[in-house]
Amino acid sequence: MDWCRYRFRSVWRLPAPPDAVYAVLERAEDYPRWWPQVREVVAVDDRTGTARFRSVLPYELVVATEVLRRDPAARVLEVGMRGDLDGWARWTLAAEGAGTRALYEQEVEVRSPLMRALAVPGRPLFRANHALMMRGGRRGLAAHLRASPPPV
Repeated sequence: MDWCRYRFRSVWRLPAPPDAVYAVLERAEDYPRWWPQVREVVAVDDRTGTARFRSVLPYELVVATEVLRRDPAARVLEVGMRGDLDGWARWTLAAEGAGTRALYEQEVEVRSPLMRALAVPGRPLFRANHALMMRGGRRGLAAHLRASPPPV
């Protein structure tokens, strides 16, 4: 087992139609407005940027991002990442009743020297930290969608 590799999968059920959720998720530079653990997203151009994250544990991760797939018809968004994490993250959205089922998948290798040094003993904490980050994102996005309902 490579202790520096992670696979994550989260499902968020959200109170808005998939196209409205896609429109919010497509604007990564706005994530810090509703996702507390996403501290900063800076667009370089329409395909690349940088992002800075911090959850409960006292460290930040910084990555350069590049859009790999932006498909509104399929409701799929995917980015590649380089930096403290190397890999990819993908959103896949589907209608579920009057709302949306948002599947988040991520496969990364940790490059942060501190996280690599603590790979074995820190792994359960790193996974828990990620789970808390995802919970904060789900709650923040649900509240954002309720506060800014899509036009009917």
